[in-house]
This record gives sequence, C-alpha cells and structure tokens, in this order.
Amino acid sequence: MRRVPRIFVAIFACLLLAAAPAAAAEEFAPPDRPGPALSVPKAELDKALGCSEQPLAGAKRAPVLLVQGTGAKAEDNWGWTYEPALTRRGIPWCHIDLPEQATQDVQRSGEFVVHAIRTMHARSGRRIAILGHSQGGMVPRWALRFWPDTRKLVDDLVGFAPSNHGTTEARDCESGGCSAASTQQGDRTAFMRALNSFAETWAGISYTSVYTRLDQTVRPNDNAETGSSSLRTGEGRRTNVAIQDICPNAKSEHLAIGTVDPIAFGLAMDALENDGPADPKRVPLTVCAQVFHEGVDPVTGPVSAAEAAVSFQSYKPRTVDKEPALACYTTVAGCPAGARRSDPAAAPSSEVTCTSRRRFAVRLPALRRPVATLGGKRIAVRRRGGRLRAVVDLRGKPRGTVVLRLRGTTRSGKRATVTRRYRTCTPRARS
Repeated sequence: MRRVPRIFVAIFACLLLAAAPAAAAEEFAPPDRPGPALSVPKAELDKALGCSEQPLAGAKRAPVLLVQGTGAKAEDNWGWTYEPALTRRGIPWCHIDLPEQATQDVQRSGEFVVHAIRTMHARSGRRIAILGHSQGGMVPRWALRFWPDTRKLVDDLVGFAPSNHGTTEARDCESGGCSAASTQQGDRTAFMRALNSFAETWAGISYTSVYTRLDQTVRPNDNAETGSSSLRTGEGRRTNVAIQDICPNAKSEHLAIGTVDPIAFGLAMDALENDGPADPKRVPLTVCAQVFHEGVDPVTGPVSAAEAAVSFQSYKPRTVDKEPALACYTTVAGCPAGARRSDPAAAPSSEVTCTSRRRFAVRLPALRRPVATLGGKRIAVRRRGGRLRAVVDLRGKPRGTVVLRLRGTTRSGKRATVTRRYRTCTPRARS
C-alpha cells in the first residue's frame, strides 16, 4: 500500500480507530480545567464555517454541525447527502470546511470545531447537534475534552465510523510519510491517549456511534465491546450500534456509511428527533430495502459521488515524519508562562526552559499534598487561588540544567509528578 495515496482510503474517513491502551489519566490535563485561547485567527475560523439558507436565529430545533472526514472537503462529504436531507426536513445546518481537506494536525482542526460550536449556539440560542464522519465524528470529542465550556452547548454527537480509538490501518504511518491527521489517528498514538484520558463521554450529551463490520479503514470494528468506534466510559448517554445489527445483510463500508447509507441516516435522524441517543428499535426495517437515504438524488447522486472520489484521489496532503507533538494545554502541567496555549507547537512544560533570570516565581498545577524540589533540594510551595506557586532560585547553582520536580495527587487521588527543567541562557554580547 503506497503511503500518500493510501490517504484515499483514510481520506473520507480518516485513518482512525482501534482500541488503544488505557491512558494514564494523570499525564493529562484535568477535565475541568478551562480551555486555552484559540490560536487560529478568527477570520480563518469564520471563513471555514458555511451555513444553510435557513437562519440559525429562532431555530425551533437543534441546528446541526457537519464535520467531514480526513481527505474530504465539506462539499464532498455533505453537499449532496446530508445538507439537502436536513434542508428538506427544515433543520438548519452549518458545515466546517477544515483546511487542507482535514489532513492537518487534528489539534488545530479541533479549534475550528470549538469556534463552530460557540458560534452556532450564540446565533441559535440553543444547544446544537453534531454529525461527523470518520475523523469528523472524533474531532468534536477533542473539543469537548479540552474546552469544557463547549459541553453545555452540545446536545447530541453522532459519529459515522468515528475514529474514537484510532485504527490499526495507520500503523504504517508511525515511520513517517502520512499526513499529520492520518498519523495521529493510529491506535497507538499519544493523541489518542490524550483524547480518551479521564472519560470518553460527558454528562448532558447523548452519543451515537454508528459503525459497520465491513470497515476496512477504521479497524477493528467487529463489535461494540472492543471496536474502535464505540464509546465505553464517562457519564454521557451513549449507543454503539452496527448497521448490521438492524439489517444483517448491510454492505456499506467506510465511505458509504458516512455519505449515502440509509441505515446510518435513520439512526442519525432518530437521535436528532428524540431525547437521548439513537434507539435501534425505533428505526423502521424499511431502511434495509433502500439504496440511498432521503436527500440523495438517485439521478445526480452517482455523479456527485464520482466527483467526490476524484477530489479525494487528486489531493496530495503534506506529510510528516512523525506524530505532531501534543499541545502543552493537554498536559497536567499546562503551558509555560508566555506560551501560546493552544499552539500545538508550544513546548510542553517538561522541556528545558532557557532563562536569563536567576530568581523568579513559577506557577504550578494545583496538586494535593504537594512536595517540590529544585535540584534535589526541597523548596517552599504556596497555594494561591486555584494554582500553586514556587520560587526558582538558580543563584549559586552549577552551570547546566536544574530540575524542578513537583509531586502530589490529583483530585481523583492518583499520584502525579510534574517536571520542569531550567538552564541559564548564554548572555547576548553587548553592541
């Protein structure tokens, strides 16, 4: 399988799923810590959001946010499928056209979802629903995980073959040559550990994960207990369902389930029209005899599908040599003072910090029963507000790196260690 072209397989769907090993939650930011400011310029965020002619203001039902899969444009995924179907039903919608056809760093794509959620809620005055295909069914969970203010703005999240736990199909990307998004959607990535840390679902939100046992992109997806797409922890109400649970002979694979499949559509509409996640028992068995769901024109649909396929195949994404580093806001330590908190390139707080100052105060996470050492010697820690403060005094320290280590326990009682390293910068020559 060739590296870049294989994006076509992951394209529409994005390489994503498979059961990842349980994450050590204490490595990552507590789930109630406020999210960082968005690093993507507002003009770019606004430009990526396109909405239906039916206005969001005064909407009588939850407006729907559509999020495309890896390698697809919004038009490829939704323009000939769900957008006309939602319009026919009088449901206002918006889509995000994620840059680089959703092949960029998923952490950056998450900011577009955060902005869309906030914008649609502000315009409509009500909680919204989200429908996403492949990566598009997973990336809203990144927004909900690290920007907790968005949780009260979302009513439903419906994912079609979402890459909730990554995919074994992306393991080839571990040696480089794939897009950032495809690499991050491997089942053994740091991204997936961060995404699923602490909890996979949140109270007040209904989750419907629809998958197909014939998926060759997001794997494994054989059952609801161990499948990649399924959500299994947290306080959110959830349904994990295979289209074959309703129609045993269903043949849709990864692309079809998020575009034209009538069973997946029936489950999505059930979730939107009822309280809680979809209930497979409410979906009429007549969907088993349908070829396409409502809104897909049987005459122009094949042409639109062909155009979407050309779009996928012809797009050449930028490739990376390794998985992008996790943004500092994802860690329990948080971001160093002055760092762009939502910039994935910002150095994690465990990296060496070059400082020209010899004595200065630092802010630290609010661990319980904190014990701090600097260069192996214990130093005082003071609690102020919701954080801890300590003084780093490098005077008299030998040249080289000095380690600040904070030990304590999280709110859940788990042990945690935060490490920061400092070294003296080389003085600039005076002019």
